[in-house]
Amino acid sequence: MFVEVRSRSRSDFGGAAASITASKQARIILAARHYLAQHSMDAPCRFDAVLLQAGQLQWLPAAFET
Repeated sequence: MFVEVRSRSRSDFGGAAASITASKQARIILAARHYLAQHSMDAPCRFDAVLLQAGQLQWLPAAFET
């Protein structure tokens, strides 16, 4: 499992969840593939997100997929 943690103090530009764009997801997936290859692992993985905004914590299991 890989977890992306995002924090925003304001929601002017869509908040914490909106900051995980398609481009950011692609970078996270690439980093995960690199990590798995370096550790000789070939296992399915999940990408969760933990969002912190306005004092609220939200966990999104399986926030996005490859």
